[in-house]
Amino acid sequence: GRCRLIAADPDLARQTRLRDRFFDLYVHMQMQKIVGDRLRPEDKRDLFGVAEARRLLSTALELIDESMAGKEWAMGEDFTMADCAAAPALWYANEAQPFADTHPNTFDYLERLKARPSFSRALREAEPYLHLFPR
Repeated sequence: GRCRLIAADPDLARQTRLRDRFFDLYVHMQMQKIVGDRLRPEDKRDLFGVAEARRLLSTALELIDESMAGKEWAMGEDFTMADCAAAPALWYANEAQPFADTHPNTFDYLERLKARPSFSRALREAEPYLHLFPR
């Protein structure tokens, strides 16, 4: 159904945009560093950079885990733009560095995101290409 992705309240709108940026900059970017390194030739891998990305990703996941305790969506009861940013970031992050056992609130949140019709459809349509994702 239809939902308002950014709240009319200016403070909530700012917080939503901040959370959107958090998922892109602190989850997605770290995941890209980890996964991108898998595409490099063995002798060109960045062990230090990947270790740092894993550390930063773990920190971000911990913050998300704490934030998601008792909440359905990133901003509370309403699905917002922040959740739109979280869905691919967390899906790929879980592929790069599985977190079901270490960050259960974050993993449960990812499961709720995957159950959303729009994201579920995106994953189904991507399925024929997921074998190309470097694991």
